Amino acid sequence: MANTLAELIFIPAPGVGHIMSTVEIAKVLVNRDQRLSITVLVIKPPSVDSGSVIAAYIESLAKDNMDNHISFIQLPQDETLLTHDPNDPMFFFNVFIPSHCKYVRNVVADMSSQPGSGRIAGFVIDMFCTCMIDVANEFNVPTYVFFTSNAAFLGFKFYIQTLTDDMNKDLIEIQNSDTEISVPSFVKPLPTKFFWDLVQTRQGLDCVLSSVRKLRKVKAIMVNTFLELETHAIESLAADISIPPVYPVGPILSLEGGSGAGKRFDDDIFRWLDSQPPSSVVFLCFGSLGSFDEVQVKEIARGLEQSGHRFVWSLRRPPSGDQTSIFPSDYEDPGVVLPEGFLDRTSGIGKVIGWAPQTAVLSHNAVGGFVSHCGWNSLLESLWFGVPSATWPMYAEQQMNAFEMVVDLGLAVEIKLDYRKDVFNPEAHNTVGVVTAGEIESGIRRVMEDNDVRTKVKEMRVKSRSTMMDGGSSYASVGLLIQDFITNVTCSS
Repeated sequence: MANTLAELIFIPAPGVGHIMSTVEIAKVLVNRDQRLSITVLVIKPPSVDSGSVIAAYIESLAKDNMDNHISFIQLPQDETLLTHDPNDPMFFFNVFIPSHCKYVRNVVADMSSQPGSGRIAGFVIDMFCTCMIDVANEFNVPTYVFFTSNAAFLGFKFYIQTLTDDMNKDLIEIQNSDTEISVPSFVKPLPTKFFWDLVQTRQGLDCVLSSVRKLRKVKAIMVNTFLELETHAIESLAADISIPPVYPVGPILSLEGGSGAGKRFDDDIFRWLDSQPPSSVVFLCFGSLGSFDEVQVKEIARGLEQSGHRFVWSLRRPPSGDQTSIFPSDYEDPGVVLPEGFLDRTSGIGKVIGWAPQTAVLSHNAVGGFVSHCGWNSLLESLWFGVPSATWPMYAEQQMNAFEMVVDLGLAVEIKLDYRKDVFNPEAHNTVGVVTAGEIESGIRRVMEDNDVRTKVKEMRVKSRSTMMDGGSSYASVGLLIQDFITNVTCSS
């Protein structure tokens, strides 16, 4: 591109949510400054179903006439690695992603040799791709991280490394004591039972600590959050001179199509929502990996019925457990797992559906509450649309997200904070047993009726939108980053 001055290499982790967020921040950057050009290097995930979802998403971008300042290159794969269990997180972080370093090296070398191309201003890598820092160093190019979760969680990662390396604490031992830890990026002491599941085993902790040590060496960290939402966490990160500069650039959201590219949805649901009073419907949706066994499904149904509130429930069938997939699917007949007569008794006030286009449902003015697994993208979407959440975390850092939203920020209500499910081993039992109909009913009533939380969420809705506009804090952060990218190439010329 003739007017390109600075080329950025984006390397997202091979997960749908990570790639979608990466594409959205890429759009923000090139829309702000046409001197930037971005090449997204796509790592094809080891599991077939994940790969097909990502391929469909990228194909949908091409059909939507993606900005010609953003291009995609799919990296080759080491076929010998595909004999391993694709759902093993340690294999994924320690072997699979690092195996792509050689392919990234080849692509960047080829780009650098092309006449007329812009100078490479930096690598922008996912928080799970810190092995790529070494590749960037080989080309004498600075590395930036795009952190797809929140600032409080980023602070947690840095703090556990400080506890381990500088204070000689045994994090596994601390967690086994079932205590609370004062983490600087959280307002209130954080119970160890909410810690990220990856740091709860010795092997996982070692992997995380190695990654965080590398993270301290990057030039800057872009976080998908905004100052008005996580003021305490962002200020705590800025106060620690051992942490690279942190730029809140969010909320970065994929509001059009998203991971449902190619999926069909029953428009009757939207026609039904059109006929409901404003803010009267609670929406239950548990993310791309969220599903429950029949016992838990029946408790959810009873809780919904007892609450008396209108609802739309995205009910998914659990994966088979044969390791061919970790993704749920839709029931042909959801009645087989629901209490007898439930669908008939609730036919006038509720809809049980399969996969749902989450942002489209959340944006409907009939939706007034959201029962969520607390993935960070989902929580940002709920705030963007001004819909309060009831927390039901499942895996990864979602328990910590839920804790921050309920306890630190008062922007959500609790169904559970400590629910945890092993999505990589669907046969394993969750750690807190069955969430009862009474707990679910109580959470739904509070998310639909607690005026204090509803008011705070409506106020945050306004802030989440204004921060991305000219004069907003995230708008300013993006401007500083662009200035830094341009400086990288102009000063080295």
